[in-house]
Amino acid sequence: MTSFQAIVIAVVEGITEFLPISSTGHMIITESLLGMNIDDFTKAFTVNIQFGAILSVVVLYWRRFLQSWTFYQKLFVAFLPAAVIGFLAGDFIDSLLENVLVVAITMFLGGILLLFVDKWFKKESLNQEVTYPKALKIGFWQCIAMIPGVSRSAATIVGGMQQKLTRTNAAEFSFFLAVPTMAAASGYKLLKLIMEPNGVSLLKDNLTTLLIGNIIAFIVAMIAIKTFITFLQKHGFKVFGWYRIVVGLVLIILLLMGVDLKVV
Repeated sequence: MTSFQAIVIAVVEGITEFLPISSTGHMIITESLLGMNIDDFTKAFTVNIQFGAILSVVVLYWRRFLQSWTFYQKLFVAFLPAAVIGFLAGDFIDSLLENVLVVAITMFLGGILLLFVDKWFKKESLNQEVTYPKALKIGFWQCIAMIPGVSRSAATIVGGMQQKLTRTNAAEFSFFLAVPTMAAASGYKLLKLIMEPNGVSLLKDNLTTLLIGNIIAFIVAMIAIKTFITFLQKHGFKVFGWYRIVVGLVLIILLLMGVDLKVV
């Protein structure tokens, strides 16, 4: 991986991780366009720069993370379904991740669904508190995102709106829930790499690249989150729906053309 490729991948991660457009789909397209060789470090890099994106949420909403233990308890309740299902069905999920066609189809179908989300869940509750039952239900929505291309952000925001949260409150809870979810996923992938015969030396040799990637992902994610919240309040999900449809079609067309798309 060259420095230029690392920077581009980090920018794409920062932009797409918290938007309802699937970071996985965008990683596939970006790596194919860059003609990247998908080796062990590339796989580790694309997962572990999520730490930078996670940190952006903590920095932007640091007051919320200091408010009470109840906040963390609700995040744990919401995180639990994905943790259990991920542990029990990890190998099956990985096999789906290797299927680019699955990513393309879910990108396309998810885009169609986003065209109607604002109409389906326009009724908002006067009580905007995320209770334990609401947190658990949003957690089950997050499990849908284990299907590659669905988008964790899209699933959890829609889950929050289904619980009659406003678009803004649903999006913010989605950001908070990303912290334990992405930290667990990134930590697990990092541990697997370290346990490989040459894993530690691979990380040491590329530590600077990994650090730069996290810094860039952190900065870009902060900008993306602020912009997304403002846009979502004014315009809703339709633009993201059409965008997903276009990206899904691009992936399908590339596959039909015989382009060798590799998944991170």
